[in-house]
Amino acid sequence: MDGFALLRGAERRASRERTFGRRPRGNRVTGILGYARVSTGDQDVAGQTLRLTQAGAIRVFTDVRSGRAMIRPGLDALLAYARPGDTLAVVRLDRLGRSLSELLATVTMLRGRGIALLSLEEKIDTSSAAGELVFHVFGAIAHFERRLIAERTKDGIAAARARGKLPGRQPLDADRIGAALKLVSAGLSPTNAAHQIGLGRSTVYREIKRAGLQRPLEPISS
Repeated sequence: MDGFALLRGAERRASRERTFGRRPRGNRVTGILGYARVSTGDQDVAGQTLRLTQAGAIRVFTDVRSGRAMIRPGLDALLAYARPGDTLAVVRLDRLGRSLSELLATVTMLRGRGIALLSLEEKIDTSSAAGELVFHVFGAIAHFERRLIAERTKDGIAAARARGKLPGRQPLDADRIGAALKLVSAGLSPTNAAHQIGLGRSTVYREIKRAGLQRPLEPISS
């Protein structure tokens, strides 16, 4: 068998491996692992699972959890199963991360473990140079957003101070505190005193303790 025949045979084997979700990397074969997630039990992961399988996933891990849930057993199982050279595939990027910063952190973690990310709808594959570039752009956008939020916060604080307002929790009105303490000294319960003056009940109790006053007993409700 000549060299051209050997080359054609290797190309056919590589094509079959890609078709069935296996990707040749050096001397070992790696796979595409799918991850499907829905928010509630009323939704079905079957649609995502079908698309991931059609894309070549050799195994699909699933979660029925909100995007805000920090614990995702299915994703944890996928990461425990994955090997360097594997590809984690999702139908959409929002199946993997609830925010851009979380998604970037996940991609960074995957890259550190030698695992690529494939998103079907966004057509992003971080095993390619173009896909890697996309996430570099996403990272720059996330950094820009963080700086923009920080600058807006500083500008808001400066504008508030210019108007004579101090940001943060406002100091308690000494006159209102004094009035509440007088009502308590006169025999009114701290709860009623707080209601009459418009202060929080816990605030009145704190000020009573600070002033060293003897608290009257609260009436027992029947």
